[in-house]
Amino acid sequence: MTRSSDFTVTLLGTGVPTPRPDRFGPSTLIQAGDQMLLIDAGRGATIRLYQLGVPMGRINALLLTHYHSDHTSGIPDLWLTGWLASFYGRRTTPFRVIGPVGAKMLMSNLEKAYAADIKIRIEDEKLDPRGIATSVAEFGRDGIVYEEGGVRIIAFEVDHGDAIKPAYGYRIEYKGRTAVFSSDTRYNENVIKYGMGADLLVHEVAAAPSELMNEPYIQRIIAHHTTPREAGMVFTQTQPKLAAYTHIVLLGSDKARAPSLDHIVSETRQTYGGPLQVGEDLMSFEIGETVTVRHHTP
Repeated sequence: MTRSSDFTVTLLGTGVPTPRPDRFGPSTLIQAGDQMLLIDAGRGATIRLYQLGVPMGRINALLLTHYHSDHTSGIPDLWLTGWLASFYGRRTTPFRVIGPVGAKMLMSNLEKAYAADIKIRIEDEKLDPRGIATSVAEFGRDGIVYEEGGVRIIAFEVDHGDAIKPAYGYRIEYKGRTAVFSSDTRYNENVIKYGMGADLLVHEVAAAPSELMNEPYIQRIIAHHTTPREAGMVFTQTQPKLAAYTHIVLLGSDKARAPSLDHIVSETRQTYGGPLQVGEDLMSFEIGETVTVRHHTP
């Protein structure tokens, strides 16, 4: 993928647990200088990397926000396939994972689950064992979690619900530019605190038709997320150069159709009048003096 900026954010997956072919599971690629980082690895993240021509074996680190399966189900594919000898793999150093407490247990159990595959490939394909090793770092509070190649990443706690802990967002800083990711969260003051001064603020959003708001399961989902009007309040207070949506939760049923993207935008406009982009898979943001939005062309 040709880039006109050395700081680019690409939405690999903007979806939710629903297995939609147009919106893959949550995952975001950060390219800053010589660093290539992923935030979460949901369903299909490796397919999106392949579409971009980004070798998955070249990812410097995977940063996790929380442990819902839609944010982690692509980890085995990224880890194992990135080790293979083909051009899209060839990782010869340990697979690096950074996440809140729980990351070590997750990767340890994956190593056990795929032990037979690993043993076979080392013996049969003569793959370098160093490339399938893991290097996992955990954190439990706000602070710097990555600092290499001029890139600094700050993790900050968010509120995805009383039972969904730990949950964190990330602030990525590079050459005086900043991209901030809310992760999955309710309206949260910490997002506002760490979102201040961002060139790009990528936020989740969730909406349901009023006819379904008396349904208990709809109430539970909405209670774990940020409505468009609430997200607009976050954007108004942080004033990013560009606000963008990802992890777009549009709830519907046989009783009522899910809200449209236009509805999401119009609701956001009740509380925010600045630059806004509804994300889509493979949409990229080139961060320079301005933030340039690019749609993927095969």
